[in-house]
Amino acid sequence: MAFGRSKKKNQNDGEELATEAATVPGEDATRQAPQSGPRRNGPFDDSEQDAGIDYLDLGALKIRPREGLQLRLEIEEKSQRVVAVTLDFGGSNLQLQAFAAPKSEGLWDEIRTQIASSVGSQGGTVQEVDGPMGTEVVAKLPAQSSDGQKGYRVARFLGVDGPRWFLRGVIGGPAALDRAKAADLEELFRATVVVRGTQPLPPKDLLQLKMPKGAAEQQQAAEAQRPGLSAPERGPEITEIR
Repeated sequence: MAFGRSKKKNQNDGEELATEAATVPGEDATRQAPQSGPRRNGPFDDSEQDAGIDYLDLGALKIRPREGLQLRLEIEEKSQRVVAVTLDFGGSNLQLQAFAAPKSEGLWDEIRTQIASSVGSQGGTVQEVDGPMGTEVVAKLPAQSSDGQKGYRVARFLGVDGPRWFLRGVIGGPAALDRAKAADLEELFRATVVVRGTQPLPPKDLLQLKMPKGAAEQQQAAEAQRPGLSAPERGPEITEIR
């Protein structure tokens, strides 16, 4: 599994979709289920994780390793904290964020409304559809391809409420449009383990992520071997949740 880092100016920068979402030419894990409903096959709470799997520990999230999977951490430039993790696999990507949630109710219904408002303010449209993990949001935003052709960017927003946490995923790239290509990313989303912790947190606060053990050393070694390279490009933007 390969690691990378991307810088983000500020967690509260503009309400944008993942920048690596697909651009389209313009035109109008075997275990006992933790519960019924969307989370019957994951994602999982820390108390439900498979003890036989050597997860990649990112603090609030644990990622199940997979051959060919590349991982990028989104770093907020001002605070230098890790605010998201993006999984690159098969030419598409899945951005993950985990948030604190109330004990008695979930966040996904409210957040879907916020996504629709954000996308609409940018001239885009959203559609709610039934997906393998419940209701999801397919968002389209006006965009322009490298050859100047006008079209739109597509991103699929997944959301699952867990015990005192909420996990959001954003699928970008070809898998945002092709359900068959999205199967591997959906599996990665379901295999994710969320570590809520016991500390009291306001609803919608980001759960703390961290660099995986040894990743910082790998990054420094790679940069030392490749002097003179430009700064890392910014990774997928994060839709603000207020």
